Amino acid sequence: MATAATLETKNTRTALFAFLGAAAMLGLGYAAVPLYQLFCQVTGFGGTTQRATEAEADAAAINAAGKTISIRFDANVAGDMPWTFKPAQVTETIKIGQRQLAFYTARNDSDVPITGAATYNVEPEQTGAYFNKIQCFCFTQQTLQPGEEIRMPVLYFVDPAILDDENAKGVEQITLSYTFHKAIEQPGDASGGTTPDSGE
Repeated sequence: MATAATLETKNTRTALFAFLGAAAMLGLGYAAVPLYQLFCQVTGFGGTTQRATEAEADAAAINAAGKTISIRFDANVAGDMPWTFKPAQVTETIKIGQRQLAFYTARNDSDVPITGAATYNVEPEQTGAYFNKIQCFCFTQQTLQPGEEIRMPVLYFVDPAILDDENAKGVEQITLSYTFHKAIEQPGDASGGTTPDSGE
């Protein structure tokens, strides 16, 4: 027959295991988002584009096959975002493996400063692993003053390895799509400004 002390020990142990289990679940919840983002960045899953260095761009240029592909530029804003956002060009035909520079413009249509963060992807999804950005306005948050309009560059290339991927064969056009959202912290917040967003 269990004594009161034994029952108390068992109850304490059970409570400790329950607490540790809850803490582990909470930790996994916080880790899930960055781990998912890392998975998407490495694999291109969901049309997530890649980040590349100048050296990687140089290597891609050496391996360029001279083939071309069409790029379509898409721009969107979230419902609560008082900006006008659009690409400077709707489409362009580029050589696979060579650097290309494209521009988007954004204008703050409100009477207060607004900080925005851009999310992005490409379609078809299987091309995400081959669409590389060297520089992009989407790597950091953007703050626009009332009525301010800016021109924002994207320096990118399409990896020639796309030509060897059976799943990407037959793709004639890649759509690069951005959506601007209001950043969590806005100018004038009590927390004091914005924190750069490293992008997906």
